[in-house]
Amino acid sequence: QVQLVESGGGLVQAGGSLRLSCAASRSIFSNSIMGWYRQAPGKQRELVATITSGNSTNYADSVKGRFAISRDNAKNTVYLQLNSLKPEDTAVYYCSAADSYLLFSTFRGYWGQGTQVTVSS
Repeated sequence: QVQLVESGGGLVQAGGSLRLSCAASRSIFSNSIMGWYRQAPGKQRELVATITSGNSTNYADSVKGRFAISRDNAKNTVYLQLNSLKPEDTAVYYCSAADSYLLFSTFRGYWGQGTQVTVSS
């Protein structure tokens, strides 16, 4: 059974930091593109960052230089380090995994349950 379990969300003041974790079942982690989306109230789901099995990364322009995605293959876990947080980063953050970038970018991968990040001004 494929599972993605997120953790690490919470409430933080603007300028603060959080680290999100996503533990994946072994069957999907090793060859998958992993990444994070976020969705704020009333807005569409937005791709935040991705990382390939070869550790190539990609970021949304809105988070470049502030967020960092990484993966620990020994732990089947992907992380998202959120720094210099802004109120506009407030959203539910979802971990996702897919066998290809096409599947990933068209929301046809696997999904976690989401974790809330709230940034106060």
